[in-house]
Amino acid sequence: MAISDFQPVIGLEVHAQLLTTSKLFSTAGTTFGDEPNTHTTPVCLGFPGALPVLNERVVELAIRTGLALECKVNERSEWSRKHYFYPDSPKGYQITQYEFPICEWGGLTLDVAGKRVQIRRIHIEEDAGKSVHDAADGLSLVDLNRAGTPLLEIVSEPDLRSADEAVEYLKVLRDILVYIGVNDGNLEEGSFRCDANVSVMRKGAKDYGTRCELKNLNSFRNIKLAIDTEIARHVEIIEAGGTIEQETRLFDVNRVETRSMRSKEDAQDYRYFPEPDLPPLLVSAEQIAKVKASLPELPRARRQRYVEQLELSDYDAGVLTADRAFADLFERCLAAVGGPAKKVSNWFLGEVSRLLNETGVKPDAVKFTPQQFAALLAAIDAGTISQNAGKEVLGEMFATGAEPADVIAKKGLAQVSDTGALEKVIDEIIAGNAKNVEAYRAGKVQVLGFFVGAVMKAMKGKGNPKVINELLEKKLKG
Repeated sequence: MAISDFQPVIGLEVHAQLLTTSKLFSTAGTTFGDEPNTHTTPVCLGFPGALPVLNERVVELAIRTGLALECKVNERSEWSRKHYFYPDSPKGYQITQYEFPICEWGGLTLDVAGKRVQIRRIHIEEDAGKSVHDAADGLSLVDLNRAGTPLLEIVSEPDLRSADEAVEYLKVLRDILVYIGVNDGNLEEGSFRCDANVSVMRKGAKDYGTRCELKNLNSFRNIKLAIDTEIARHVEIIEAGGTIEQETRLFDVNRVETRSMRSKEDAQDYRYFPEPDLPPLLVSAEQIAKVKASLPELPRARRQRYVEQLELSDYDAGVLTADRAFADLFERCLAAVGGPAKKVSNWFLGEVSRLLNETGVKPDAVKFTPQQFAALLAAIDAGTISQNAGKEVLGEMFATGAEPADVIAKKGLAQVSDTGALEKVIDEIIAGNAKNVEAYRAGKVQVLGFFVGAVMKAMKGKGNPKVINELLEKKLKG
């Protein structure tokens, strides 16, 4: 197989569940993991006479997504029925947007290559239920908790040229959706999943090859593996003189192969027609402007600002901005401290991150205030406490929200900076270590470390290292 002679062509269709407390057209809840079939209404179940009522929050989140992805938000969009029979879709159709979606023609830029990927459309639709196949007793069961959950389908142009590019696109898109509060980004629970349209063409050719769709890929690792596997299958068939059949395929993780699911449907197979129970969706320019004003700074722009204005490294900026709440906390603390940014960044990438990871506390739920954090760093800078003692104080502040001064006093962490008290201890140690004194004065300056350690031990770690060093150097030089 000469895979290098071929150019993969990949387009992605991402399905992102929206962070709403109720479904797209009913009042049923959207909590994941509850008992099967406990979040249903006659609308979800497709009962005769049950009419859909649009959830306004869904429209706001769709506009929010379109603006973040630089799309045109259409002031008029329309609902359609997409017909197909499947046990987890009791109505026998899905309400979606076909001809006239709410958002069109945007894009995003990949971080590594700086490549621009066009987004053809974003439309609103309802999710299906979930079929559960029990291998033990051979039964197939249906859970309709997910039926009617609001989704955005985000469709890219076939601009991606490798599995790695596809994964990077998904990571950048996921970060944006999580940042703007539209989606939780959870691939394992299926709230962020994608279908990949994959084809290959010989390098230098102008026409795309026949594509196959890979359905419901739900981890970055499996997405890359599935696309690479499908690319290899296409090349093998073409090199053997065969032709690719357009179809929908599933990826078998255990056998690392794709297998046919069904022939690929075209639009006419779904018998789309306008949804008769819902009027066209109209949004005003004022609504769009209001949503635009509420958008936060996006991850890419925020990282760039940290590098250019705060003079942080690309790595530090990337870690700090990976989570919006973490970055918000960092900026509030930086404002209270007043800088430099690198000093605050070091604490956040070190001790603050450690405490958050160990406790599972979210950055927007920490108990210490930015003013308390600034007071802690000021105490370290003033020599009131050591850097190590500062970590202990931060731990107590994190757990209880106590004032740093109170923690320092309570735990007796204040450093001794009184020269009189320190000189007394230093004189005793110098007097008891004549050989080391001679070695230092003979040019073996590394012996200073021995004396600093001995003084700190005698002071039970509470001596001010800066003052101790100054006094020792003065006395050891005679």
